[in-house]
Amino acid sequence: MSTQISNQGNVFLHKVAFAATFGALLFGYDTGVINGALPFMSQPDQLNLTPAMEGLVASSLLFGAALGAFFGGRIADSKGRRKMLLALSVIFFFSTIGCALSPDFQVLVFFRFILGIAVGGASVTVPAYLSEMSPTEGRGRLVTQNELMIVSGQLMAFVINAILAVSFGEAGHIWRWMLSVATIPAVCLFVGMYRMPESPRWMVRQGKISDALEILKKVRDEKQAVAELEEIQANIAKEDSAKQVKLSDLGTPWVRRIVFIAIGVAMCNQFGGVNSVMYYGTQILQNAGFSTNAAIVGNIANGVISVVATYMAIYLMKSHGRRKLLMLGFISTMVCHIIIGTSSLLFSHEAFFPYFILFMTVTFMFCNQGLIGPVTWLLLSEILPMRLRGTGMGVAVLCMWLTNFAIGLTFPVLLSIVGLSGTFYAFAVIGVIALIFVKVWVPETKGYSLEKIEDHFRAYGNDEEKAKQYIEHI
Repeated sequence: MSTQISNQGNVFLHKVAFAATFGALLFGYDTGVINGALPFMSQPDQLNLTPAMEGLVASSLLFGAALGAFFGGRIADSKGRRKMLLALSVIFFFSTIGCALSPDFQVLVFFRFILGIAVGGASVTVPAYLSEMSPTEGRGRLVTQNELMIVSGQLMAFVINAILAVSFGEAGHIWRWMLSVATIPAVCLFVGMYRMPESPRWMVRQGKISDALEILKKVRDEKQAVAELEEIQANIAKEDSAKQVKLSDLGTPWVRRIVFIAIGVAMCNQFGGVNSVMYYGTQILQNAGFSTNAAIVGNIANGVISVVATYMAIYLMKSHGRRKLLMLGFISTMVCHIIIGTSSLLFSHEAFFPYFILFMTVTFMFCNQGLIGPVTWLLLSEILPMRLRGTGMGVAVLCMWLTNFAIGLTFPVLLSIVGLSGTFYAFAVIGVIALIFVKVWVPETKGYSLEKIEDHFRAYGNDEEKAKQYIEHI
């Protein structure tokens, strides 16, 4: 189905994406800022953190994000994507203030956990909202802006960390200022979403047909808006004629297959080690031989390359399938892991070693953020059917965040025990497993409407032999 969008519709879609992805910017900033803040928190005259305590400070947000992702999807299904994002902006604002003013380790962990609930909620709601607002042909570009804003938020965190560290590093409590900057995009998210409409697909689900059509007309020409509305209504009617899909219905082959693929893709994204660099890039560079300030400044390169790579991903997905890009991503990051592990064994005492590790982490981030990261979020928003989208996305991202939590909690301890080589060799082994999973299970979704993707799973998912043939075909 060809989708035609007027210039006015394009402008409106850009406004929608700009407003909603402040949630993704906050996601990126709040996960990235800890990278530069931890060395200052850990000082004896501040919070005096041990490696285990550092892991808990970083991972407490991730555990909160796991819960936020799971329950956030359900709430967004019930109350709407727009209302959910408005509520999340308020949580972002007040939990950020709580983190910045924390008097001790325990209070900081508590508010980082609350902040994580908002991060997790945004991680499922923003891509679902963008996916349901976008036309079929433009869905990859629009939804990938979510990933672009995540990495932009992380870059912003790295740059602000470096500026504050170099300019005011000797002043006490500089980490509090690093954390507090996130209040600004929280306000922007609230103001932006206050002016945006609800998802038309969610409104049809609530029986608000005329309102949904008016929203579709803002981003499609009239004929296409009517046709798309009819397709949405037909799909919902088909759903309503059957038993509502719940997680308890995993005995249904097509539902089980979708949820299994979604969870697998989400976990593979994290096991690749991308967030070990995002959260502990400064510590990795310190371990390689850089001073604290030099490591914080050098870590900006990881943020810059992430943004550049995500722009590249937006254009790659125009001409290449999601599955192909994922496989290429896992192959390239696996090679980076092996090189980092081997070089740390052979050249760790050489003068060039710290710069080589910086180069390799930048290369790794380029491969991950240009191939794996954006495709992961797009696939999750595409393969889950509407009546399972919020809950299913919540389950998948719950598993993603729990994996993230496990890595964030254990990485500082693992790095101190086995060093760079052992840590990155472990990531390489996991990369092989991820590659096999994508090759065997992940379908291609490029060029299909959300409704057509669901039809494919329905048609082939209830017959194990047909499903196998279908996967081999694509």
